[in-house]
Amino acid sequence: MNAAAVHRDWSAAAIAKIEADFNRSADTHLIPMALPGFPGIDLYFKDESSHPTGSLKHRLARSLFLYALANGWLRADAPVIEASSGSTAVSEAYFARLLGLPFIAVMPASTSPEKIAAIEFQGGRCHLVESACSINSESARLARETGGHFMDQFTYAERATDWRANNNIAESIFRQMAEEPHPVPEWIVCSAGTGGTSATLGRYVRYRRHPTRVLCADPQTSVFFDYYRDACAGCADPAMALAHGSRIEGIGRPRVEPSFIPSCVDAMVRVPDDLSLAAMRHVSAALGRRVGGSTGTNFVGVLRAAQVMRAAGRSGSIVTILCDSGERYAHSYYDPAWYARSGIEVESADYVIARAVAGGVLPPMPECGDLAG
Repeated sequence: MNAAAVHRDWSAAAIAKIEADFNRSADTHLIPMALPGFPGIDLYFKDESSHPTGSLKHRLARSLFLYALANGWLRADAPVIEASSGSTAVSEAYFARLLGLPFIAVMPASTSPEKIAAIEFQGGRCHLVESACSINSESARLARETGGHFMDQFTYAERATDWRANNNIAESIFRQMAEEPHPVPEWIVCSAGTGGTSATLGRYVRYRRHPTRVLCADPQTSVFFDYYRDACAGCADPAMALAHGSRIEGIGRPRVEPSFIPSCVDAMVRVPDDLSLAAMRHVSAALGRRVGGSTGTNFVGVLRAAQVMRAAGRSGSIVTILCDSGERYAHSYYDPAWYARSGIEVESADYVIARAVAGGVLPPMPECGDLAG
């Protein structure tokens, strides 16, 4: 058998392993949570922390591996390399181990030790760099030097996911909402790391002709909001960049990523870090378990969408994403000393979120797009 045939057979067997793994996995839960200050508005969290690798990125990693295998990019024994602040790398390490492939995660040195430990538990190796802005170039260099494949989630996230069907997150949400009082959400609120989720959600609701709108909540230090605002004005610069990455791990980027598609998003809001983390603490208390910082960012977006609905006299539902568990952030978001070192205020931010949940108004935040409807 020639080398091409051997590679094709190996790829077919690898795809079969991933599909079998998918069949063993149940769908993630849809969890309701009360919004006392917004009667007639129902909130649901799509709990992506219940995936085998504990985050929303499990879906992305599966799609990226299937996409790379179908394109013939992965080879037996050759390493898989990814630029990731943590959760994508945890999930990709899981699939690499499933296929017997070495895995290297290139990530900022500031990544939480819990995420590093999770990657290593899945059999991956962590390659730490000082600057978040250099993880892509360093990943490409390692791929060249090792003969491996740079998965490049930030380029391929939006195209690797089948947004029409195949149990993507959007299809799952609408299927699970079918028996609820307001089965078609007014809003789905997400945040952007690669942009793949917002692209999937936006494409799906248009494809299915739902009136649902997508609100993207961006953390304080990220180019996505500025890029979206400029895209709405017809003057977006894809080369815009920041010197530092986001303090809310897993979302926000210092540069514009190819998978972020502004036209798939109906509106954006920029959320201050102190409010993201206060919202994280509120959701954790309400659900009785810790959630991550990106879920807090999403929840602030939920409150803003709920305020818009209330002002318009509209009832209905809002769905957002519980991205990952807070157990991965014991040494940061759940450590009082981290807040002191980071200069992030806690008490007043907690008050702002509690007041907003009870029906008060959030402080002004930069926003853009079709929020009013």
